[in-house]
Amino acid sequence: MTSENLINWKNDMQHFNKLPYSDGVTPRQAIWKKNKTTLWYYPASEKKYSVPLFLIYSLVNRPFILDLGHGRSSIEAFIQNGYDVYLLDFGIPGLEDRNISIDDYVKAYIQSGVQRAIRHAKAKEITIIGYCLGGTLAAIYCAVAKEPIKNLILIVTPIDFEKIPYFDSWIQALREERVSFDSYIDEMGIIPGPKVEAGMRLLTSPIYYSPYLSLMRKAQDPEYVDKWIRFNTWTKGHIPLTAKSAQQLTNDLVKENKLIKGNFQLHGASVKLESISANLLVVVTDGDRLVPKEQSLPILNIVSSVDKRCEILRGGHTGTSVKDGKLPGFLAEWLPERSSPLGSDV
Repeated sequence: MTSENLINWKNDMQHFNKLPYSDGVTPRQAIWKKNKTTLWYYPASEKKYSVPLFLIYSLVNRPFILDLGHGRSSIEAFIQNGYDVYLLDFGIPGLEDRNISIDDYVKAYIQSGVQRAIRHAKAKEITIIGYCLGGTLAAIYCAVAKEPIKNLILIVTPIDFEKIPYFDSWIQALREERVSFDSYIDEMGIIPGPKVEAGMRLLTSPIYYSPYLSLMRKAQDPEYVDKWIRFNTWTKGHIPLTAKSAQQLTNDLVKENKLIKGNFQLHGASVKLESISANLLVVVTDGDRLVPKEQSLPILNIVSSVDKRCEILRGGHTGTSVKDGKLPGFLAEWLPERSSPLGSDV
């Protein structure tokens, strides 16, 4: 590669590494707001089901990965298959939100958002779909929900933190109380997005360059470049995490594994996963380094759900994405018969 090529590539990378996209591609309407959180409504292209979908994404990633681009959008695929979709977007917290806790996210945001979605849809029941850490919040919510939850879908969701395959000596020190991050988190007030990203990179790929090699090979393909920039925008666009939530995640989940043990407290009351009776679909991938399947599967043995299923896919943490505009086979098969087709008595 000549020096001129290197200069051109450097200039290109400055462009490619910009974060130009702030949301997705599917038309939507904001129907409810609270603090930084917005509830977005995506109407079905031709409504076929009476049970709407309520999507909850992670606290530390932007949810537009679910609407990344035409033909690669979960939301687009859902509405084209006849589902009304509601997406809870937590927004980007600031230092003033340092005391927002998991209790707040579950009760003040998720539960209130679900109530608003049910009223807006005039629905008798609703399907909750949680992604990654959003699935953890979804499971906590469904364990205490008074709302009519028909289906719960958990996608690459950490539930059982007993075995964490990385930094085992740090985890052991944390559990033996030889180390604590509370004072550090308190001092910061909020964990900045770049530090969240750095933590994710330590768990997955501290040094990675294969995406850039792929881009280099296809830099003259406008369609590929557009896809690459959109995905890179999501990858590098981590969201800050509030201090209170970070402390609960560290101490209650990672350190003491309270959720799977039934000891996690929500506003003073224990969260019991066995209270979940909704139809349950747990989706994992066999190559997920961020949330290994062993952290997701144990919930199947605890819930009271009669109708429950596990789907193990090939791939990594984002291996559940939509391709070619079609819902993944496991959803296309499982969801319709559990969503009350219009005109049926189900």
